[in-house]
Amino acid sequence: MTNTIAVLAGDGIGPEIVEQAVRVLSSLGLNFEMKEALVGGAAFDKFEHPLPKSTLDLAKNSHAVLFGAVGDWKYDHLPRELRPEQSILGLRKSLGLFANLRPAFLYNELSNSSTLKPEVVSGLDLLIVRELTGDVYFGTPRGVRNANDGNFIGEREGFDTMRYAESEVRRIAKLAFESAMKRRKRLCSVDKANVLETSQFWRDIVIDTAKGYPNVELSHMYIDNAAMQLVKNPCQFDVIVTGNLFGDILSDEAAMLTGSIGMLPSASLNSNNQGLYEPSHGSAPDIAGKGIANPLATILSASMLLRYSLNLSNYADLIDKAVQRVLSNGLRTADIYENGTTKVGTSEMGNAVINELRLP
Repeated sequence: MTNTIAVLAGDGIGPEIVEQAVRVLSSLGLNFEMKEALVGGAAFDKFEHPLPKSTLDLAKNSHAVLFGAVGDWKYDHLPRELRPEQSILGLRKSLGLFANLRPAFLYNELSNSSTLKPEVVSGLDLLIVRELTGDVYFGTPRGVRNANDGNFIGEREGFDTMRYAESEVRRIAKLAFESAMKRRKRLCSVDKANVLETSQFWRDIVIDTAKGYPNVELSHMYIDNAAMQLVKNPCQFDVIVTGNLFGDILSDEAAMLTGSIGMLPSASLNSNNQGLYEPSHGSAPDIAGKGIANPLATILSASMLLRYSLNLSNYADLIDKAVQRVLSNGLRTADIYENGTTKVGTSEMGNAVINELRLP
């Protein structure tokens, strides 16, 4: 059976960076089919919805989704349910994507691009495993109402509910432990158990899950300390597992340790390893069409697609090593450019990666 990849380029720089990732994948000579569809603002312009049924059906029936970026200021006037960003939430829900894997790896060649001192950040290689379906983002009840108790009776109040089911915590913990087993066998679970009942519940289940992974060293850290430690001593971490809210914050913080969010891929997986793969950055409409966007995060996301959804780790390694060689050769897009290197555009960077692929 031929593997199918849904290619959803989206808005802004999405089409430009996805084009380069598709070219890299096509250069591998593998037997899979890539099918394109509109998503985000581009889909709204044609179908008056950011995630039309045709796009959703393609995603559901594909082995993996290669996603660009969505969003543009011109859509900010739309009702929230029709804004481009809602397409991501719709895909996560419909595909059952419960785990976001966000690696943060600092290439030696980019150590001067980080906002941290090279001696602090050199050697950075961590993986953040973020739960995607629970927490305050999806917990109910939620909304705005008139307060009927406490010191503010009669005033309007906004409220959200932080909640997790035991099965949700167990499955993300299991995936995190298994990820740690493939790396350096260290897992740090981040919570706020000293304040939140939900976090204490989370911690108890993670500890219980650890019984099945005696070779993994488990530690716990409060979210405020974890945020501080990421900038104080980021290389202490191997794998971090945490909930939806905390993971949203920590993964973006970790992204900047590498010098540019334009370098970081991500994967969102369901229980069948069907996944959505996208760069960690946004649609950057201010530079769209200029040919200067960094496609490496998207190319590395395509590598993760091969590794996690198609079980083609050997080809994923080829892409990763090609990116390493391109950086070693001194090629840089504008976001990672520094004196002494060669500035190139989006398509030139794609060409360079393809030229460095060492196919078997």
